[in-house]
Amino acid sequence: MKKITPLLLFLISITTDLFAQSADGVTMADKMREDGKIWVVVAVVAIVFAGIAINMLRIDFKLKKIEKELNIK
Repeated sequence: MKKITPLLLFLISITTDLFAQSADGVTMADKMREDGKIWVVVAVVAIVFAGIAINMLRIDFKLKKIEKELNIK
């Protein structure tokens, strides 16, 4: 019971923060759309995603090469 109490308090504190948000929309996103800066954010996210995807493909090709070498020996 002692372990559950801090966890329960933590989860309750998170949910109260969620209810405190305004329902009229995200003003930061609206401001960024007005200024045209939202496209900078989209471009950065796309570049990061592409970098992660390329890195995963490189690792996959290297692993396939190592697997082939181990099966031959």
